[in-house]
Amino acid sequence: MQYRIQPSAQVDPSAELGDGTSVWELAQIRERAVLGENCIVGRGAYVGTGVRIGSNVKLQNYALVYEPATLADGVFVGPAAVLTNDRQPRAIAADGRRKNNADWDAVGVTVETGASLGARSVCVAPVRIGKWAMVAAGAVVTKDVPDYALVLGVPARQAGWVGRSGARLEADPAENGVWVCPETKERYREADGALAPVEDQ
Repeated sequence: MQYRIQPSAQVDPSAELGDGTSVWELAQIRERAVLGENCIVGRGAYVGTGVRIGSNVKLQNYALVYEPATLADGVFVGPAAVLTNDRQPRAIAADGRRKNNADWDAVGVTVETGASLGARSVCVAPVRIGKWAMVAAGAVVTKDVPDYALVLGVPARQAGWVGRSGARLEADPAENGVWVCPETKERYREADGALAPVEDQ
């Protein structure tokens, strides 16, 4: 395997890194985490125990990906974005004793192929971010995000659709329910609240 780890990074020996992956200063990758090929783990980023990450994924500086998150190929996680794992976070139990790992069940965030999470966004588990979706900077996601959806705000709400290029789609004035990417000219069709490329339908 050919990968690059900066001396100040901490990568557990049980973690698996694919060819071409780079781990930058002060990043931490925990036990049994798996990263695919050509990933970038930015300065100060955190990858939790057993997290599964595909290939060509970018974790920008200080992104926090807590277990048991799963990130598919081509996912972008912006600077200081957080993927949580606890629906009812508490440091202590109701009786006052300090909680430990046996006192809670971790729930994860699933991010599908090509999706992007903007800087300082927060995904409150358990949620699924659909393929090629885009979460705006600073958004707080509390429910599942459809494929190709653009969501923003607190809590995050859908504000439109984006294509695979990341550009916001425009309605085709000649055909109802069809959306067009202004950059690639790819066409997408909306039906029953879902969007898919025309060639996939």
